[in-house]
Amino acid sequence: MRTPIPRFLAAFAALILLAACGGGGQAGQGGAAAGPPQRGGSITVLELNSFAGAWPSGLDPATNTTGGANLSQMSAIFGGLFALTADEDGGNARVVPELASGYELADGDRTIRITIRDGVKFSDGTPFDAEAVAFNFRRNITSTCTCAPRWPLAEQNGISVEGNTVVLRFTRPYGAVINSMVVSNVNWIASPTALQQMGPEQFKITPVGAGPFKVVSNQLSSELKLTRNENYFKPGLPYLDNLTFKSVGGDQPAYQAILAGQAQAYEGMNTTPLIEQAQANKQLTVTIQPPTSPYLIQLNTKTAPFDNQKAREAVYYATNVDAIRKGLFKDWYPAAQTFTGPGGLFHHDTIDGYRTYDPDKARALVAELGGLTVDLGTLKSYVAEQVMTALQSQWEAVGIKTTIHSDQLNALIGNFNSNKWQAMLQTAGAWDPAAGVGVGFRFAATSPFSGVNDPALDDLLNQAAATVDPVTRETLYLQAGKRISDNAYAPYILAFAPANVTAAGVHGPGLTTKIPPVLVNTGVLWDQVWTSR
Repeated sequence: MRTPIPRFLAAFAALILLAACGGGGQAGQGGAAAGPPQRGGSITVLELNSFAGAWPSGLDPATNTTGGANLSQMSAIFGGLFALTADEDGGNARVVPELASGYELADGDRTIRITIRDGVKFSDGTPFDAEAVAFNFRRNITSTCTCAPRWPLAEQNGISVEGNTVVLRFTRPYGAVINSMVVSNVNWIASPTALQQMGPEQFKITPVGAGPFKVVSNQLSSELKLTRNENYFKPGLPYLDNLTFKSVGGDQPAYQAILAGQAQAYEGMNTTPLIEQAQANKQLTVTIQPPTSPYLIQLNTKTAPFDNQKAREAVYYATNVDAIRKGLFKDWYPAAQTFTGPGGLFHHDTIDGYRTYDPDKARALVAELGGLTVDLGTLKSYVAEQVMTALQSQWEAVGIKTTIHSDQLNALIGNFNSNKWQAMLQTAGAWDPAAGVGVGFRFAATSPFSGVNDPALDDLLNQAAATVDPVTRETLYLQAGKRISDNAYAPYILAFAPANVTAAGVHGPGLTTKIPPVLVNTGVLWDQVWTSR
């Protein structure tokens, strides 16, 4: 069974999704809106120190190496040319212009013209115009951040300016460019004047954008204090006077801090017992987002032992997904067999011929291989570590010797770049699979985070990203999912989505309402977050 195909509601394909609601659990009574939004007040938002709460290289879009994880901080400071929004229940998800006023595709989807909103200023008072955007595009595409786009730019005049329009010219059709922009550093536009005046070392500490807030102080990977941007282009917004992000060591201390009144929100809770406790507390709101990025076991097919398909198949057959879903997560999250989740575009529940749990086949393959030893790593987080421990037990039950380890984000990126890794428990996909950190991030030959080198798969992914036609894209992504399955490139686990926990009186789209995560975390619309406390 599959979800309905999304439809285009406007020219040049603004994709609309009737997104399925993700996970179990409901918002607590604190989630009921207490009248119209109020202006004023301050809130503190907690972020996990192994993911969104780490920004060791600062918050300059061009040099922030963890920018994909720091979606909230970057969006609060820089806003975005485009944003993903949805109805309160997560349905009707779509990408809309923000600091851009519109766009059009031309030349067989090889050219895109992005028109910049007139009259916008950066928080330092300097003009936010097409020249500033083009400057950022040229600077950001060379970033080492995983959030930098891999645009197929034409060598001549790939990025140019026509009036207040930025023109991108590609060597091949790329109709999905706008949908993919919302998870990319090119969506965050920095003030060229401030960058020049401060220099890059200071700018990464106190960056200047045109978003709803501006930086007061920044202690890297610890605390970021923001205050209202009085130059913000939306009249009457943001609602909050001040917004603070703090890094926290885990779900338990985050939960205790909210109960103690030391913080008002926590993004990304994934400890199942704590989610249940929070749901039972009528003073808290728990919002579980529609899942878009399933967990999978990446296998490095470029090196032993997984350059042998039989070794990869053994891992598929040794993995009991239902035991993990039901034993660890109370059957909240659906099983996955491909790189899409129920909250994203082009989702399919199953793939024909997908290899499911069969311990006898796993044992036979391990014996045929003369034994199998695997090093399995993941990001340091509750869900990932719980799943990884379960996998170790399951695999060893069929004779696969398994060592496990979890790492902070920077160390994890280093492991991938070394190309010496064997297996990694990670997430794959995005709201739109063509996003820069979507399916290509985990499976394209050109990505250092892939472990797969399959020209036929690359071609399918490129074709799917090239067109704006939803029927064609869905067909191509289904073919890509089947090719991944047929070649046993990466077994999938479940379509997990984290929860946001907020104190009574805090409200806002993506924080206390459902917006499908553009990658792992939801893009909260911080200019519309408010508090009645």
